[in-house]
Amino acid sequence: MEDEHEPPLQPRTQFQGRVLLLTVCAAGIGGTFQFGYNLSIINAPTSHIQEFTNETWWVRTGRPLPDQLVPLLWSLIVSLYPVGGLLGALLAGPMAITLGRKKSLLVNNIFVVAAATLFGFSRRAGSFEMIMLGRLLVGVSAGVSMNVQPMYLGESAPKELRGAVAMTSAIFTALGIVMGQVVGLRELLGGPQAWPLLLASCLVPGVLQLASLPLLPESPRYLLIDCGDSEACLAALQRLRGPADLAGELAELERERAACQGRRARRPWELFRDRALRRQVASLVVLGGVMELCGNDAVYAYASAVFSQARIPPEKVQYASIGTGGCELLAALLSCVVIERVGRRMLLMGGYGLMTCWGSVFTAALCLQSSLPWMPYLAMFCVFAFILSFGIGPGLTAEVKASPGQVGRNPLLSSFRLLAEFSSLRLND
Repeated sequence: MEDEHEPPLQPRTQFQGRVLLLTVCAAGIGGTFQFGYNLSIINAPTSHIQEFTNETWWVRTGRPLPDQLVPLLWSLIVSLYPVGGLLGALLAGPMAITLGRKKSLLVNNIFVVAAATLFGFSRRAGSFEMIMLGRLLVGVSAGVSMNVQPMYLGESAPKELRGAVAMTSAIFTALGIVMGQVVGLRELLGGPQAWPLLLASCLVPGVLQLASLPLLPESPRYLLIDCGDSEACLAALQRLRGPADLAGELAELERERAACQGRRARRPWELFRDRALRRQVASLVVLGGVMELCGNDAVYAYASAVFSQARIPPEKVQYASIGTGGCELLAALLSCVVIERVGRRMLLMGGYGLMTCWGSVFTAALCLQSSLPWMPYLAMFCVFAFILSFGIGPGLTAEVKASPGQVGRNPLLSSFRLLAEFSSLRLND
């Protein structure tokens, strides 16, 4: 009799495995994918936006924009992205508690729609201020999604898959960077007339998330612990796991619910006062700050110049730059496969060690490239090796913070990361 009932259960089990996969994809496409995408698409239209800014100033005042103000306004446009991210990181905790994880990701797309509208009509309106405001709004969206997405996926995934599922945040970030580089090609939307569409193309991932995420379950942990709805929690678990072996996970959630009775979520600044958490908080701050100040953004910024020094034709440099994002994506996929075998600490230490090695060789190659003809090629190799090393190790920071229920700690880490990223961008400028 048991054998007769097994075949009908197989399709249902496979369907429920697909529900978790679809949840990961729907959260990622409008989450950290947006972060990486908007981080990279701003590089292609640099000269076009600077020309537009200068022309707009000429129309308004009858004088060209002073030479020293052109790079200043451009650096402001670029740097408003992490500033908005800082504001979004501070909003993420209250939104996740008040609205829930899934609804927070959906509501977050309001910022994307508003930003895409500003980008799309900025040229017709003759306003570079609309670009600045749009960059601030997509930054807010990135700050919210960088925190809520790992929280949502960490609480939705089974314990044995939690590490691999949390690593998808880094994978979607790298995928967003690559897609931004591809869409920014001159043959696509990187031309002098199409740059408003390029910036407004962030609307596409947002629409995909709005169409898919409402069909998927909310975080079971949020439903039980924050909402107290055990029936909705059970229904969400059944969609994500299937009907079997839910008693143990439900009992664990009930114990956590009992432990949280009468306690409110901690504010980020309150974590510093708790001595029991001080070491963990310090680790998060160091990880977030070092990740942004390790030089990866600077290598991306100067990669095109290095490729030109290596005698790559100017019209081909944009294709070589896609390889930098491809390296980070490849490393993130590799880390997702080996993270449970090798361990987080070993990957972090190994990644930073390799970055130190390749960074030193890269510096020496840049210093000697005028003396030895083969040094530019060594510098180009170091660019790819450095980015690969970053993807293997420091790219894991998103996974380190993705433990379920850490509403206060996730925004804290992202706040320090985005402050460090702002400092890094200002130093590069």
